[in-house]
Amino acid sequence: MSQPSSPPVDSGPRAAGTGQFDHEDAGYHKGLSSRQVQMIAIGGAIGTGLFLGAGSRLHSSGPALAIVYAVSGVFAFLVVRAMGELVMHRPTSGSFVSYSREFLGEKAAFFSGWMYFLQWATAGIADVTAVAKYTQFFWPNVPQWIPALIALFVILAVNMVSVKLFGELEFWFAAIKVVALVGFMIAGIVLLVTRHPVAGNVTGPSLIFDHGGIFPAGVLPAVLILQGVVFAYAGIEMVGVTAGETDNPKKVIPKAVNSVAWRIAVFYIGSVVLLVMLLPWTDFKAGESPFVTVLSKLGVPAAGGVMNLIVMTAALSSVNSGLYSTGRILKSLAAAGSAPKFTALMNKRGVPFGGVLLTAVVYLMGIVMNMVVPNEAFEIALEFSAVGIIAMWSMIVVCNLALYRKAKKGEMERPSYRLPGAPYTNYVTLVFLIGVLALSYFNGESGRILIYGLPGIALLLVLGWLAVRGRVRRIAEERALASGFTEPV
Repeated sequence: MSQPSSPPVDSGPRAAGTGQFDHEDAGYHKGLSSRQVQMIAIGGAIGTGLFLGAGSRLHSSGPALAIVYAVSGVFAFLVVRAMGELVMHRPTSGSFVSYSREFLGEKAAFFSGWMYFLQWATAGIADVTAVAKYTQFFWPNVPQWIPALIALFVILAVNMVSVKLFGELEFWFAAIKVVALVGFMIAGIVLLVTRHPVAGNVTGPSLIFDHGGIFPAGVLPAVLILQGVVFAYAGIEMVGVTAGETDNPKKVIPKAVNSVAWRIAVFYIGSVVLLVMLLPWTDFKAGESPFVTVLSKLGVPAAGGVMNLIVMTAALSSVNSGLYSTGRILKSLAAAGSAPKFTALMNKRGVPFGGVLLTAVVYLMGIVMNMVVPNEAFEIALEFSAVGIIAMWSMIVVCNLALYRKAKKGEMERPSYRLPGAPYTNYVTLVFLIGVLALSYFNGESGRILIYGLPGIALLLVLGWLAVRGRVRRIAEERALASGFTEPV
């Protein structure tokens, strides 16, 4: 009887076998309900990028922000639709790390997993910073690092209990964000219909055209905010990570993915159009939520305080999602030997607590940043998070393209739920993402520092791979011997 061949881990796609990747989802509980997944998908598309970041982008580019949101939204939808097809191919909590392993090999899985970790780790630093900043609205004398630390420990405790509790908390976080946005938009529409002035300005489309039109600052400033807008959409891919802990994912996930398009249209494009028809774009400023700006100008009692609570909710939701998703991704990496062994540890409630704790430690570094450089912490984290998003979205698109090519060769069958326009939409999306990364160079000093830092990130990834590849090869060989798979892995 012949033994399975030793699998080369450095190259070649994995064979698609029914049980070949079952070990990646071992220990998880099906604790997420359909309503929780739907709300997680909504919450993933509404975060601090809209509630907090839109103010500075409106100030720099004016009404053109709505067009930038629309263009970026198209590509964000293509990315999440590509993820949806992969989930229909094989639901897993390992998400795109597992798909990278299957279609591109262990090197790709290592790269995508750690870049995703970079994205959420740095985004989490930005979000705990946002929590701290908005807490100071109520208690201005409290040092910024204290509320950030409290927020982190509360969210960490929730994530350590169970996936069900995570899903319930995320459901209500998302519900608060949705209700707040819908309430603001209804109020804005009433103001427009009744022609009620805001801060002495007559509301309506005239506010756009009387202050320089759609591109009041020119086209270039609008193009340069693309990176920040892409950051605003970070989290929409979360729906793919939930697949391994969801009952009947092949029914639930497509519904969640398909709703991304209208969520972007309503919540991002719709809210920006409303904002610039309620106030001149020059009235918005960096560091202040545009919704707070409008409500404050209206003189609504405690409006600023209420909206600041909503922004804090959005930031807490992002921290919650970051701990959840990186815990699952790190477990998938650890199962192959690409992450420390302790990140694969799970408790009796199906929580990969090792990976969750590692992410929490990085978030603690963000608390230190809030102590040392409180004013720069948000921007520093934001830039590096954007790189992780672009890398991770690119890997999703590439994995989907690999699935398409294998299907064309007759090696597997594509699911009926597919990325429209493949492979052309794959190529166009990749060109867009690379372009967004290149534009970072022109995005001020922080953007140039980021571009100059890319070789350093690449070097760390190479050194990391060299450090773990022996363990990865050994685990792959042992698993191949045990399972009987003879295809290259």
